[in-house]
Amino acid sequence: MTPDPHTTPHPAAPVPTPVGEGLKAAFRTHPAGVAIITAQGPDGPVGLTASSVSSVAVDPAAIVFSVTRATGSAGAILGAETFVVHLIDDEHSALAQSFAVSGSERFTPEQGWTTLPTGEPHLAEARVALRCRAIQTVPVGSSTVVIAEVLEVLTGRPARPLVYIDRRFHALSHDTAL
Repeated sequence: MTPDPHTTPHPAAPVPTPVGEGLKAAFRTHPAGVAIITAQGPDGPVGLTASSVSSVAVDPAAIVFSVTRATGSAGAILGAETFVVHLIDDEHSALAQSFAVSGSERFTPEQGWTTLPTGEPHLAEARVALRCRAIQTVPVGSSTVVIAEVLEVLTGRPARPLVYIDRRFHALSHDTAL
């Protein structure tokens, strides 16, 4: 079997250190935007919630995010040729929660999912969806950092962004968001 050129096996997960615990505490109170990342995996659609998405460059258009393991939905996304990063709004906080918990109901028509002509699951009501392909992955401890080229920007409807802070989802106020 030929190894996937986009992924590298992780070294054993390190034991948490006081600095690592301090870093977790620091970022627990640092707000981050919320995204749902989806792909068509070998066994069907897969997805996860991420709060680590950020833009990297505009030429070429690129983003970065991380996943905390290379198994399950994260592993399928890492192995997919393309995936979609949905920047979601406050009306989708329940959906973000369901994609953050293993075994939750996902990809139902009631949730608003469709399939793009290229095969990826798509939430048309997301504020923005970015169809991407990984151009580089970097293992860091028990996580993988993904640098992805944005192939297509799919605009949805204007809405208030959803942010993650102190282990909960929050909507920005109307004045703050627009």
